Amino acid sequence: MLRTRVIPVLLLRDGGLVKTIKFKKERYLGDPINAVKIFNQKEADELVLLDIGARKSGNGPNIEEIREIVSEAFMPIGYGGGISTISHIESLFKVGVEKVILNTAAFENGKLIEQASKIFGSQSIVVSIDVKRDLWGKQKIYTNSGSKKQTVDFVSAIKSLQDLGCGEIIINSIDRDGTMEGYDLELIKKATSVLDIPVVALGGAGSIKDLSEAVNIGASGVAAGSLFVFQGVHRAVLISYITSEQLHNQL
Repeated sequence: MLRTRVIPVLLLRDGGLVKTIKFKKERYLGDPINAVKIFNQKEADELVLLDIGARKSGNGPNIEEIREIVSEAFMPIGYGGGISTISHIESLFKVGVEKVILNTAAFENGKLIEQASKIFGSQSIVVSIDVKRDLWGKQKIYTNSGSKKQTVDFVSAIKSLQDLGCGEIIINSIDRDGTMEGYDLELIKKATSVLDIPVVALGGAGSIKDLSEAVNIGASGVAAGSLFVFQGVHRAVLISYITSEQLHNQL
């Protein structure tokens, strides 16, 4: 079995580290650089930074802030938030980001994926898809930090993104975000069954068992926020990590 990547996800807003529940109930956690230094010590496989305020600000990625964070990291960094141009992507790679993560831009301008993958290589272009179920349980894609519903069908959308040249897709469940009640396994399985590129599960992980379940249905990577920054029923802030070796011992 190929080694599964275990990926902490840090949410940024205005230079601080935050965490959400179902994309709401935002809680400030502190300085992201402190978190990065701890994940260095724990030898995390890679780290994802998502600036959830960058798109709304309209200013694009805060390159200097990202440079500062990346300079402290010993592991590969993926960054998403406010990316809408090739220039943004190029600037991010120049400061040490190894993967750029597109969300809203992937649906507003599919040519950006196609162009970026040709210039920088598909392995460095990732798309994160936020999905929420409607009242009838149907899976709907949302962009703009979960505020804008897309009309495209989930399976059609992810196939199209793969065809455009994206090298990896993160499937994030808005309904499970921050709940620590487990991934939306049906959603992950649907994606892994139709895609040839790696799929990363995100949204809802609360235990090593949850990570194992996603791996068992085909996820190439398992990502989490709350699982790695909270401890206990009172959600005290305490950074932890589950290594890929620990994970595979559970499979």
